[in-house]
Amino acid sequence: MKVIDHINQAIENRTTHFSFELLPPRKGNSIYKVFDTIDKLKEFDPKYINITSHCDEVIFAESANGTFQKKLTNKRPGTVAVAAAIKNKYKVTVVPHVICQGFTPEETENALIDLNFLDIQDLLLLKGDSSKRHEFAAKESGHHYAIDLIEQVNQINRGEYLDGTHTEAFDTPFSYGVAGYPEKHEEAPNLDSDIYFLKKKVDAGADYIVTQMFFDNQKFFEFEKKIRAAGITVPLIPGIKPISALSQLNLLPQVFKVDIPEVLAAEVRKCKTNEQVKALGTEWGIHQSKELIKHGVPSLHFYSFMASNCVRDIAKVIF
Repeated sequence: MKVIDHINQAIENRTTHFSFELLPPRKGNSIYKVFDTIDKLKEFDPKYINITSHCDEVIFAESANGTFQKKLTNKRPGTVAVAAAIKNKYKVTVVPHVICQGFTPEETENALIDLNFLDIQDLLLLKGDSSKRHEFAAKESGHHYAIDLIEQVNQINRGEYLDGTHTEAFDTPFSYGVAGYPEKHEEAPNLDSDIYFLKKKVDAGADYIVTQMFFDNQKFFEFEKKIRAAGITVPLIPGIKPISALSQLNLLPQVFKVDIPEVLAAEVRKCKTNEQVKALGTEWGIHQSKELIKHGVPSLHFYSFMASNCVRDIAKVIF
């Protein structure tokens, strides 16, 4: 089943499914680190698992003569291979991320062809974020926005390739979701403008929206009202990230451009250890999850990186 089929099934049955996102292992690490995370969470019957995608990063390496040379490295390669390994081992729907940042259209096309060969039909299409090491930059003739990726996926679904080749359309075309930002994307001038472009992605073919993490459910509810008023009708899936370390009080807002409510921030400041933060993050995540389920969301999507134990403890209560 595709992700949208799982979501529609949940809507029809008035239930809420569990899913989560993980990172490919760092270069040189074993895929069994990924399997360890899945093994912690598989008892809760995840309907799909997302695998993030990462582009090259700039580093400065010291040479023998003491000077520093600029080099490119990809610390987490292998999204397609990891997705295939998870699908093969766990027989679960997998959702590799496809991003603009750092990839040419030709590289994207090759990845899509590989995914089709591997019988993987679900994607999450994203622009790709800037980082402390680099600002967003399209590679060579690469895509600048997720809407450009959507058009390329639509073309390949029709059997149209970059070199002008035309073939029969895929028997099982790609289905894809896109990202939504309850607190707006960092580059958007305002939330209404962000929703305007979100609607363009949905109108172009996105089957569902999964949100950036948020810590205040009211922001999700308000975002949902706004996108519905704008004419967006596809399912909206909330993304949940439990706070799991003292450093995340400042790190998460810096990296992901999200707000942490003062009531939560004040409690984090009282914590003396990361273990205390994990307990607090779990409690907050349980509260968020219960309220969202009561609201009727068809799926809760958890960002498990650095928080798989917290996600497990939340899922024990919720699922």
